Amino acid sequence: MRRTALAPLALVAVLLGPPQPASAADGPGWEPAPSAPWDVAAGVRCDFPVHGEPVVDEVVRRVLSTHPDGSARRVAYKGDLVIRVTNTGTGATHDADASGSAVVEYRRDGSQRWAVHGPVFVGVGEGGGTLPRGLYIVDGVYTMDIGATGYKSVHLVHGSTDDLCARIG
Repeated sequence: MRRTALAPLALVAVLLGPPQPASAADGPGWEPAPSAPWDVAAGVRCDFPVHGEPVVDEVVRRVLSTHPDGSARRVAYKGDLVIRVTNTGTGATHDADASGSAVVEYRRDGSQRWAVHGPVFVGVGEGGGTLPRGLYIVDGVYTMDIGATGYKSVHLVHGSTDDLCARIG
């Protein structure tokens, strides 16, 4: 069982190496993958309303394989990403480093499998995952399965979670 869990992570290390800043030197096939600002109401992720927006966004993606219809099947992501998370009720902010790298498998049923190295931003709704409702930076070596319904199962091989709601609450 453990061998199965480590196989996708070994793939991340082989394909991407250690996380590095994105640049034009990333070569052919890499394209920008910008993150949009977002807002969530009180009670959705944190007990208060939250706004998030990238303050550094150099994330790039590369399609590794496609489904027969041409849509992306496996995609690699890497690059610097810092998200400013704001409690819009109080104005408290925290700049969260989400500059990890990942290979994401997009399945035909709408589910996804992420093999991750480094910090990635994860939001979880009430009853929506193996983590409690909240906003997190999950850092380390891990996989995350996102079901077709949006349920997020985080499987840490080695790592930690940082509760962003607590930081700006």
